[in-house]
Parts: sequence; C-alpha cells; structure tokens
Amino acid sequence: MPAKQKQQNFMKLYNSLFTLRTVVLQQGLALFDQWYPDIRRSMFVYSCRNLAFYLALRCHDLRKLQKALLPLGLSSLGRGEARAIANLDAAMASLGRICNLPEKDLVAYPSPKAFFYGNNLLLHNTNQIFGTHQPYRTHIMVTLPTEAATDYNLVKNLVDAGMDCARINCAHDNRLYWNRMISLVRKAEKATGKYCKIYMDIAGPKARITSILTTGAEVRLMKGSQLFLAQGDISKYPKLYKGSQVIACSIPDIFKHLKVGAPVLIDDGKIRAQVTSITKEGACLKITFARELGARLKNERSLNFPETTLDVPPLSVKDLKDLDFIATHADAIGYSFVKNAEDIRLLQKELKKRCGAKASQVALIAKIETKEAVVNLPEIIVQAASFQPFGVMIARGDLAVEVGYKRLSELQEEILWICEAAHIPVIWATQVLEKMVKTGVPSRAEITDAAMGERAECVMLNKGPYIVEAVAALAEILKAMGQHQYKKAPQLKALHIAMQTVEKTMQK
Repeated sequence: MPAKQKQQNFMKLYNSLFTLRTVVLQQGLALFDQWYPDIRRSMFVYSCRNLAFYLALRCHDLRKLQKALLPLGLSSLGRGEARAIANLDAAMASLGRICNLPEKDLVAYPSPKAFFYGNNLLLHNTNQIFGTHQPYRTHIMVTLPTEAATDYNLVKNLVDAGMDCARINCAHDNRLYWNRMISLVRKAEKATGKYCKIYMDIAGPKARITSILTTGAEVRLMKGSQLFLAQGDISKYPKLYKGSQVIACSIPDIFKHLKVGAPVLIDDGKIRAQVTSITKEGACLKITFARELGARLKNERSLNFPETTLDVPPLSVKDLKDLDFIATHADAIGYSFVKNAEDIRLLQKELKKRCGAKASQVALIAKIETKEAVVNLPEIIVQAASFQPFGVMIARGDLAVEVGYKRLSELQEEILWICEAAHIPVIWATQVLEKMVKTGVPSRAEITDAAMGERAECVMLNKGPYIVEAVAALAEILKAMGQHQYKKAPQLKALHIAMQTVEKTMQK
C-alpha cells in the first residue's frame, strides 16, 4: 500500500478514536452527574466516574476499531475496564505520533500512576473487605457446615489450608451455632497465625419446598408427570387432580403473579415444570424435564419462577431479627436476591438503625442471582459503594436457573467487566470444585473453572466431606494462575516449555 494511503488510513482511524472519545466523555459525564450528588464516600468518586465512562464506551460496537488497532501494536481497548478514558488516551497518544500530528495537537500519554490508579483502587477495595494478608491475589471463602460449630480441628484445618473468609449461611442453623462458629474461627486464627474474615449471608426471600404430600403410589417424578403446588393447606387440592404428589411453597405470595404457561424450576433446575392451570387451591404443573429414571422431591429444595415477578420484601421478619446479630458480628454481610438500588437502600437503613455512624464501615456484598439484578447492576453498585465498602457475588447457581445455562457464561463476563470498571471486588461462587468437595476427586472441567476463578478477587467453595483438601488444591491453583493472569490480561511470565525448548536448541 502506498505511504500516502497508509497515512490517510491512520488519520481515519485516529478521527474515529477522537469521535468515540468525545461521545464517551459527553455521555459518561451526563451519567456521572446524575449519580454524583448521592455519593458519600469521596474515594468512590473516581470509580463512579470511570464506571460511567465505561458504560458509555460499551454502548458502541468496538470490534472494527479493535481489529484496526492491533496491527499497529496498539491497545485493542479490550483490557481497559479499570481505566476507560486513560486507555483511549494512551491509544490516541501513540496513534497521533504515527500520524505525525503537530506537537500542539498530540494527546499526552497518561502517567503510569494515572494509568494504573483504577487497578490500585480495586486492590484497596478488596483489602478493605478481605484483608491484606493473602500471599496471592485471590482470596478463598468457604461455606461452614453445621459441624464447624463444634469441630475445632475442621475449622483450624480450613484456615491452615487457605480459607481466609468463612461464610455463615443464615438460612441454616441459629445464633448459638453461628456464635460458636465465629469463636472457633477466631481461635484458629490465633493458633495458625493466619487471618480469616467472617462473612454472613442474610437468607432473603428464596422460595423453597416447605412440605410434600404423597397422594398416590408414584414417588418419582417423570417427564409428563403432574405435580400440584398448593397455595394454602397442602391437604387441599382439586378433586380433578390426578397426580400423586402435592408440594407447598415458602412464599405463597407467588400466586398473585403466577400465570398459565409460566415455567417452574425445582432443585436448581434438576426438575423443570410448566403451569398448566391455576385454581383456588393452587397451581397444577406438568413436568417437562426430569432424569430418565425419574426424580424424587425433598423438603427445602429450591423453587424458581424465572418468568414470574416475585413481589415480596427483600428482607423478611426473620432476616431483620438475624440482622441484629449479623450487624455486630460479621466483617461482611451478604445480601441475597438483591434486585435494585431500592433494596440496597433498605438494608443500609436497617444497618444504620443497628450500627449508627459505624454502618458505613460494614462491608456489603450483593449477591447477583436474578435477571433484575443483572440489568440493575450499575445502579446497585453506585447506591452501595457510595456509602460503604462493597463487593459483588456472582451466585452462579440461582443466576443460571433464572437466566438459563446458555447465558450464564456471557453474563458472568459482563458482571466481571462492570465490577472492574467500578473497582469493585467480585466473589466467584457456586459449584467450584464441587465434585472434589464431595468425592475427593475433581473433574477436569472443574479444575479449569477454578483456574478461571482467579479473575475474581475471591472464590467460594461449598461444604462437603473433602472441603479441606479442596481448599488446599484451590490455593495451589490460584497461586499458580496468579503468576500467569490478571483479570483477562495474560501475565507473560517466562514459560518452562519455552525455556526448555530454546535451551535444547542452544545445546545442539
């Protein structure tokens, strides 16, 4: 290609970047101006502004620009979440010099301090929640089983293996057990010389099976079977109902919005059904999916209504009672089934009642597990992080059930990007090393999944008989991956394969 044509193409690319930057600044500042009056934490101002710029940037299809920038050895704009404008400026600064623009028209390069300021803020925010003691970047959270209230050796071994955040799920056990768990964690800290934060989950409005009535001989649900979801008394169901099982739901208000044709998912989607009719006693369901040999129902298994609005308060009476204990014992509070900024405001109001001015020091973690929460994520972040240390948990179990498994991988990427743009730490949760936790032997796929978890600031493991071994394995995986990757950017550590190959060649 002639030199003149190349120069014209360079200028065309530069003008495209210039136009993009102008629009991003305009749209981003307009968004930031709406959020700014409510920010109470000065250190979140920069993060909030960067989030606004990043959202404005991601309103555009950048793929053609990325492809054009790569052959020039410039940033493809694909790793600029923590520094949206600085990333654009760096690309424009180099491209302007390639275009031989006059000195007065050149964009200045961002200073290294300014360029990496967002990354440093993310690290600071992570340390506020999880502490500064982790030798590698990603922290490990473990859901404590009931026996952690009495088995000191289990707790000590978990802390020693690498658990630096103990999760207490307040949907289970009670204050007596929670208090004992916390005491044993503190005792294990002193014995091991390692630190471990206490994270407590508010149960939230999760729909579950509260009781099961078997009315016939069939105990397994097959594809095509009928199931009745009772609205009130489980013994009252239509005379015309021919199925053999009736279940009751922990949230009867769902019937105010349930419609014929709506899907109902049971036990995290292991059983799928559809509403075929609604009566005064409840709803008749037809099973659309179950295991080939059928599936058994059990109490306390989850119920999900992905296409039905669950219009219930985010904090139940039980949650508010539990919060009296949680607010004074937890280092971080997990907020289940958050849908929007108003839900955050409600919890912040309740925390202020219990903690006064110290409420702003309590770390809050929003569990993203519904469609609404994904759509409203920026507003949730701004409302929470404007007042207190804040993080996000990608609760992949309920989220997958709500949005569909096919969309989960896409959405977890989007959540990671948006949180990084706001310099908000992320917890990668649900089914991490699940097979290893249960059987002691991991699958190949879950090892890869655990390694991908390094892109978050914390990875959560659930309880099981081999949890100590799984924590130790995860710690090794995260430590190794931390040397090769930061978020989605490769860390180009010298590769053993490369060194060995070159060494063999030089010896010939």
